[in-house]
Amino acid sequence: MVSSRSGDHRGPEFRRVDNALREQLANGVFRPGDMLPPQRSLASEYGVSRDTVQRVLRQLDSEGWIESRRGSGSRVLRLPSVDPAGPATERRGRALLLPLIDAAFEEPTVSLDVFTLTSETLAHHLRHQTERALTKEISPERLHVRVLLPWEDAPLAYPRAKAPDDHRVWQRWQTMTRTHLKDMQECCKALRQAGVDARLEIRRVPLTPHCKLYVLNNSVMLYGTYDVVERTVTVSDGTDIEALDVIGLGSTLSYHRREEDEQSHDSMFFTSMQDWFESTWTLLGQDRTTG
Repeated sequence: MVSSRSGDHRGPEFRRVDNALREQLANGVFRPGDMLPPQRSLASEYGVSRDTVQRVLRQLDSEGWIESRRGSGSRVLRLPSVDPAGPATERRGRALLLPLIDAAFEEPTVSLDVFTLTSETLAHHLRHQTERALTKEISPERLHVRVLLPWEDAPLAYPRAKAPDDHRVWQRWQTMTRTHLKDMQECCKALRQAGVDARLEIRRVPLTPHCKLYVLNNSVMLYGTYDVVERTVTVSDGTDIEALDVIGLGSTLSYHRREEDEQSHDSMFFTSMQDWFESTWTLLGQDRTTG
């Protein structure tokens, strides 16, 4: 488990949690009025002490992003302003998922191809876009989502307990992933009831993802690797288990796009990763869930 040095206000653990929560706010994982997870959950999620989490929350509170009250938790007050057409999303480098997905869903036909460990971030964003569609903020006509997820037939490289015969952390991952899949199915059902031709396809592959991959409307790609960490995971019966896990929510993503010049760095990377997705989907993917 990673521990925080109580005397180092800006130590690596502080910066990691601070950066992750800021990314989540900027990416729309939490919306104004939402409650952040309890401090104990955040400490477990990021493998740090509650003292580190408390210092991060105090910093975000002092900047006006959240409001923390003793006994009531931390409520999101506002989100960073992002411009989907701004320079941050028009060149290679670090990118925010929220404005790019917002822009993708403003098209009449929307396609999302995603490779991920849990689909937690995708479920958050699909729920947000569904709300936008139901309130007539956007009017997509067709939506096709394809998601590659690890299979459930055997334990993964991570998340897993350090003890080789303890499968409770893996079983926790299974439960979380199934919950997110159910959420996405409900979103697509709501969209279909609103007149959108919405389709969700899930295929399971015998891989532990080392990265997140999002392809939006066959033109924009976001890519980011998972950082493996040692941390304590609390399972359903309240037991704390030393485990290997990854930081997913709030992870940094790089931006790439399909360009007219097929030999450009972005075009070649885009084509390579898209070919990988298609071949993995076709040759390794096992059709398990649709919605």
